[in-house]
Amino acid sequence: MTDRYCVLGHPIGHSKSPAIHAAFAEETGQTMEYVAIEAPLDDFTGTWRSLVVDGVRGANVTVPFKQQAWQLCDRLSERARRAGAVNTLVVDSDGGTWGDTTDGAGLVADLQRHGVVLEGARILVLGAGGAVRGVLEPLLAEQPQQLTVVNRTASRAIELATDFADLGAIEGAGLDAINGQYDLVINGTSASLSGDLPPLPDDLLDEKGIAYDMMYAAQPTVFVAWAQARGARGIDGLGMLVEQAAVSFELWRGVKPETEAVLSELRAQL
Repeated sequence: MTDRYCVLGHPIGHSKSPAIHAAFAEETGQTMEYVAIEAPLDDFTGTWRSLVVDGVRGANVTVPFKQQAWQLCDRLSERARRAGAVNTLVVDSDGGTWGDTTDGAGLVADLQRHGVVLEGARILVLGAGGAVRGVLEPLLAEQPQQLTVVNRTASRAIELATDFADLGAIEGAGLDAINGQYDLVINGTSASLSGDLPPLPDDLLDEKGIAYDMMYAAQPTVFVAWAQARGARGIDGLGMLVEQAAVSFELWRGVKPETEAVLSELRAQL
């Protein structure tokens, strides 16, 4: 019987995950099926339980179900426990559900693929929502000199920094508290999707600075374009999407796929 996997979300028709995992399976010689399933907003847990009974081996989880996925898990990875969200479900041999979050690992892998040095870097992260919470543990594991989280509501950024303070040098503040220059600025908000840009100082990045937007689009996002207009390097989040999928694939299949060809194909299709 072919091993079965899926991605769960609502809506889900736009998901690139089936194409990504089909390419990974072909590349690594894995026999598996991966489909997109739109779970009802009022019964995500019931949908997952039914899929497990039906023999599904694992799943990716996207908006708006990552917190519900976290709650239903019988076991959690440490990074998922801290993140408070899960994007990868694995069915154990006893039928229980193990949850992990691969978003942060995907972000770090993509940054490293681009040659970004995180150790000793000064990093600024914009936003304090679930997307940011999911990437802080892997970023801090790279031992940056300082990681600062800023948000329109300063209290949310401060609370987030407090939750991760045992892992490294991290602080939280309001957007109006940004000062000095950073080696890396990560946009963890969804503002780019609506063409919005947080109020940022013009001298936030020097010519060696890097701006990374966790969102992506066919054309440079407003955040990437902002950085490029100031002579800095801008990178969007398409690589993060592919890299986090590769981490999930390895958790399920025990083999890490190469990502370059898949990323190039996705980029060409945007």
